Amino acid sequence: MSSTNRRTMLTLSGLALAGLAGCLGGGDDPSNGDDDGEPAQMRVLSADIERASPSVGDADLEALVAGNTAFALSLLEETEETNLFVSPISISLALAMTWAGAAGQTESEMADALAFPHGQEALHPAFNALWRTLEAADGDDDEEFTLRLANAIWGQDGYPFEDDFLETLARHYGAGLRTLDFGEDPEAARATINDWVAEETDDRIEDLLPEGSITDDVRLVLTNAIYFFANWESPFDEDRTEDGTFTALDGSESMVAMMHQNLRTNYAAVDGHEVLELPYAGDARMVVFLPAAGEFEDFSADLDAARFGELLEATGDAQGDLAFPRFEFETSLSLKETLSALGMETAFTDAADFSGMTDAERLFVDDVYHDAYVAVDEEGTEAAAATGAVMMPTSAPTETFDVTVDRPFLVAICDDETDSVLFLGRVGDAGAAQN
Repeated sequence: MSSTNRRTMLTLSGLALAGLAGCLGGGDDPSNGDDDGEPAQMRVLSADIERASPSVGDADLEALVAGNTAFALSLLEETEETNLFVSPISISLALAMTWAGAAGQTESEMADALAFPHGQEALHPAFNALWRTLEAADGDDDEEFTLRLANAIWGQDGYPFEDDFLETLARHYGAGLRTLDFGEDPEAARATINDWVAEETDDRIEDLLPEGSITDDVRLVLTNAIYFFANWESPFDEDRTEDGTFTALDGSESMVAMMHQNLRTNYAAVDGHEVLELPYAGDARMVVFLPAAGEFEDFSADLDAARFGELLEATGDAQGDLAFPRFEFETSLSLKETLSALGMETAFTDAADFSGMTDAERLFVDDVYHDAYVAVDEEGTEAAAATGAVMMPTSAPTETFDVTVDRPFLVAICDDETDSVLFLGRVGDAGAAQN
């Protein structure tokens, strides 16, 4: 590969345990060298620049959340896995950091594909403000709810990155650029980045960057890690869990562990489709979309941001019985083709313009990696020895329901404060997702 075709490798990690998070990763100790062959002590450029506390209006935040929701649903439609779980906000954050160095057609294509509602000057402060709001949901010593988010940027040691680019990453994403020597030992650099991801995700994502993904041509890696752990506000009684039949997307049937409870929550039945919320013992909730039998694919195809909002608005106070499958699985994706299909094409070619990052040579995106893990059981999202608080209002519910989730369904993990879609998933075959 010639010197004018050097690669920028963009990677991201979303740990989808059921929701999401906010914790600063840029302030960690940058020392990562030891005698086991890992890179020697690294430097963190622009680490002395404090993260900003921008004042962002409600309208700007609402526009960002709406754009993220639109991107999340487009991403879901472009992927074909039967069982899928992703963190769209993790992807958006990592690529927003990348977009900070984009220009020209590359910049405009990325903005359109990712549904960014603002220009460079407004978008980064808006993401910063959204991140701070999500951070506020995480309790310091709360054993029932954890929401944690971290960014890190890894650059070639000695490479001339633009000061404005580094300052934007530090001020709005809490990410000083950590330097590694990809040219000297790319496998050791890969191990260092994967170790960071594993630490930030409590070892749920251990090998984000696959073997061979980091070579001596790499100049930059952008990573985002998100970790979510939460108990249900109203936990399921494990003694009531029993095997039930689940009909997969292809029509096959399997026996799955079906959890049962009677609960009071927000619920709606719209055109034969059912929507139900499962609150966590914290500022987040899982939204379950159960399309009418035989209509899953049509429902998914029609689910855009406007329809998503309409269905949530339709829900209201109700009480009834719920049968919901226990599931656990991991998703590992290369997003190059998916993002290209959404219109982000030039960034992956020699014509890419990331001149805002450096003027030393032309950089382009080699690939975008995303790993996600989800585990749902009687206690909450991700197995844990804890009990959620049971909230029982005294007023009478206005509607009743009896929902058995025994066919393909969609789930979204949403932040209560902003309604941001933190995680989005499709369970087409619960039988293949049993732990």
